[in-house]
Amino acid sequence: MLKNIAIIMGGYSSEYQISLKSGGMVYDTLDRNKYTPYAIHIFKNKWVYVTENGQETPINKNDFSVSIDDKKITFDCVFNAIHGSPGEDGFMQGYFELLDIPQTSCSMYQAALTFNKRDLLATLKPFGIKTAESFYLNLGDTVDEDAIVEKVGLPCFVKANKAGSSFGISKVYKTEDLKAAIENSFEEDDEIIIEQFLDGVEVSVGVISYKGETKVLPITEIVSENDFFDYQAKYEGKSQEITPARISEYYKDKVITEAKKIYEILKMSGFTRSEFIFKNHEPYLLEVNTVPGLTKESILPQQAAAAGISLEDLFGNAIEEAIRN
Repeated sequence: MLKNIAIIMGGYSSEYQISLKSGGMVYDTLDRNKYTPYAIHIFKNKWVYVTENGQETPINKNDFSVSIDDKKITFDCVFNAIHGSPGEDGFMQGYFELLDIPQTSCSMYQAALTFNKRDLLATLKPFGIKTAESFYLNLGDTVDEDAIVEKVGLPCFVKANKAGSSFGISKVYKTEDLKAAIENSFEEDDEIIIEQFLDGVEVSVGVISYKGETKVLPITEIVSENDFFDYQAKYEGKSQEITPARISEYYKDKVITEAKKIYEILKMSGFTRSEFIFKNHEPYLLEVNTVPGLTKESILPQQAAAAGISLEDLFGNAIEEAIRN
């Protein structure tokens, strides 16, 4: 009997368009001999099942079901393809846990923790995970540019604390440019993190739960044509994403160890993609993504392909792992 799979996509953040592409890729790829996929768009003003011809039917939020031709459809599993809120910050995870519906991403606590860059880095620091020097600001705080520069130096990165896809991020070279960068980040979030610039090789490491085991995928080296790995570099071809990365075995072993350690410390499940920069021959963690991009341009699918894992297998395995757990 075919399993009904709800693919949730969209979301409440600036990443919604990327999420729709990721969800569309999952929808197009799932094996129709095993699954019946349903495209579910999640927005603040509506939760709807969307047919291939664009017709919309409201979702019953009481039990996450949908009525189609007077027949109630429930779901065996939810494939989470929402980048940002509410799919990557724990809200959807908590909702589905309450309804006892399996879903493909990590649990509520892990999602909330990893989505908050400050809390994630603070949690991992006692375990020896290296991170850049940072300075935190909340909306309404007095901004002391001299104190910021004294702690993190220049250039530095100003980031929205809870945002992805490089929304709300700026690279700042001069003290007088900090104010505009901070205002830009506050447009995405009411908390920001200002980080020391790390000059070194940047890599992205995918870790997944695959056939019951933690599997580290081939590493991707990021070479941006822009000043840093921003939105254009990620989604508009302004970067080279080289898989496998052109790094030494020493670097490879170091970063694989760190990425797997992070996955296991946090008791993760599903997909993660962690970003690192090498400084003094050591990998420094930038962030952990728990609902990484799944479009053709995205890094995790590139890494899976390099590991000999097709998208059909990657997505199908995520569903079976969620149901099994």
